[in-house]
Amino acid sequence: MRIENSFIPVSGVGETTERNLWAAGVTNWDSFDPSHVGPTTGERIEAFIDTARDRLDREDSRFFGERFPSSELWRCYENFRDDTVFFDIETTGLSPGRDDVTTVSFHRDGDTTTLVRGDDLTAGNLREQLDGSLLVTFNGVSFDVPFLEESFDLDIDTPHIDAMYAAKKVGLSGGLKAIEPEVGIERDRPDISGRDAVRLWREHERGKDGSLETLVSYNREDTVNLKTLLDEVTDRLHDQTFVE
Repeated sequence: MRIENSFIPVSGVGETTERNLWAAGVTNWDSFDPSHVGPTTGERIEAFIDTARDRLDREDSRFFGERFPSSELWRCYENFRDDTVFFDIETTGLSPGRDDVTTVSFHRDGDTTTLVRGDDLTAGNLREQLDGSLLVTFNGVSFDVPFLEESFDLDIDTPHIDAMYAAKKVGLSGGLKAIEPEVGIERDRPDISGRDAVRLWREHERGKDGSLETLVSYNREDTVNLKTLLDEVTDRLHDQTFVE
C-alpha cells in the first residue's frame, strides 16, 4: 500500500469514508471523483491531493508524518523504503539517567552500520545515521528513541514506525524474538537475550576476547530482522486494510 492510496490524512475523512471511496473504485488520488463525497469533503480532498503530490515529489516524509495517524504511518513505508532507517540499541540497563548505550545498529537500503560506545558512538554520528525519511524500531517509541534523546541530547523528530504496534494490528504480539519465528525469521544466535547483551558488554569491559564481536553481531541481527518483519507486517496490513 502506498501513500497515494490513502485519504485519511484529510481532515474530516475517517476509515469509513476512505473504505467507501475504495469500494466505489476510488483507490488512489488519480481516480478521485468528488461526486462520491459531500462538497466540503471533496474540496478538502482535492486541496490535500494537490499539496501532497508536490510534497511527495520532494520526498517530504515529515509532511506525511504529521498528517497520518501514527497507527497508519506504515502506509508510508513503500514510498520511502529505500531511505528507511531501521535501528536498535543495546544498553547496560533500562534507565537513561544511570545506564549507558553500548551499541547502536542501523540498517538502510541493504547496508548495516554499528556504532560502539568508547569508539564511534557519538551524538554527531547518531544524527548522521538517523538522517532518513522514516525510522523503524521495535518498541522504540517507549525505549530506543527517548533513551537516545536523553543520553546524547538529541531531538529525534523523523516520522517513526514502531514495528511492535504495527505487528499487533495483524495479531503478532510479544517481543521481537517471539514474533520472528511466526514470520519465518531464524536467528544465528537464538539463545542470546537482552540480559545477555548487558553481560557481554561487561565482559568486554573486563577485556574478554570475542564478547564485543558477539554483542555487535546480536545487535546487528536485531536491526536487519526488523526489515524482514516490517516487510511481512506491511504486506499483511495491506491485505487486511485495502479494498481493491
